[in-house]
Amino acid sequence: MGEVSAGGKGERPAALAIGVPAARVAPRWWRSIVVRRFVFGYSLLTPAVLYVGLLVGVPFLFSLYLALSDASVGAPIARFVGIDNLLAAVESSSFRVALRNSLVFTLGAGIAKSILGTTLAFLLMQRFRGRKVVRALLVMPFTIPIAVSALGWKWMLDSQFSVINWALGRLHLIGAYGTDGWPVWLGQPALALASVMFVNVWRSFPFGAIVLMAGLTSVPPEVIDAAKVDGANFLQRLRQVIVPMIAPILLVGGLFDTVFTLSDISIVYLLTNGGPNGATEILPTLAYRVGIQAGALGRGAAISLFLFPLLLPAMVLLLRNLRRREW
Repeated sequence: MGEVSAGGKGERPAALAIGVPAARVAPRWWRSIVVRRFVFGYSLLTPAVLYVGLLVGVPFLFSLYLALSDASVGAPIARFVGIDNLLAAVESSSFRVALRNSLVFTLGAGIAKSILGTTLAFLLMQRFRGRKVVRALLVMPFTIPIAVSALGWKWMLDSQFSVINWALGRLHLIGAYGTDGWPVWLGQPALALASVMFVNVWRSFPFGAIVLMAGLTSVPPEVIDAAKVDGANFLQRLRQVIVPMIAPILLVGGLFDTVFTLSDISIVYLLTNGGPNGATEILPTLAYRVGIQAGALGRGAAISLFLFPLLLPAMVLLLRNLRRREW
């Protein structure tokens, strides 16, 4: 019923306006949050994948191609020969000697670096004057160019002008020059292999110490103090508290050290070039001599590919152990 206005005339009632929300249009599937997070994550991962693919995957596939062919420096065309190069390498006595030396070199240097790196890391965790200076000097062997350090050690291990022999002679620990008691560090088979292992340990064990120090600093002091209160001695704290907590760091550091040691060609090549009489020949130096110096690219690539099955079991075991600890 209409209302009466002040003028006395009836007016029509005002219409009631009700707002109806418009239908929301579903966003495109490529604009959803899940897809955008997916694209963003893989865009961050793409540079690393390209880096590994171009600098590791392509050379590995090319080496595999060379190993399955009779490619050489003088031949313009390479023919497919299957696994003939691999069989020829296995049947070679020099290959077996290089394989044995590689295993001895890697295991011996790895054990020595583990012992020295662990000892040095625990010593540098203690408080003493000049600790920062000592920590800075610790990385010197690892940062010096390998050519400079290898040539310095080659002079110190020289058969005639060795400063090590001079010092040992002054202490009357070795015989006179020219006698059987005068050690020829790089000329005697057993001493030559031990010498190149020593130089590798000297150059690389600071890396192990730094990795272990990084792990030790991540262990909360409260956990160590609680273990001391429970009566655990140093070895028990190390085995049952510290090592389980820093195991991922130790595994990654051990994996890198194994790869670097097994593929280390610089120290052996600069000090002994595989001599004397193959006493220090390892797989990388043998592959270089056969593939580059002799020009047999296929056989050299086949020898170098034997490093892959040697490293693969260690990598699988370490990564599986690391993933198991993450769960």
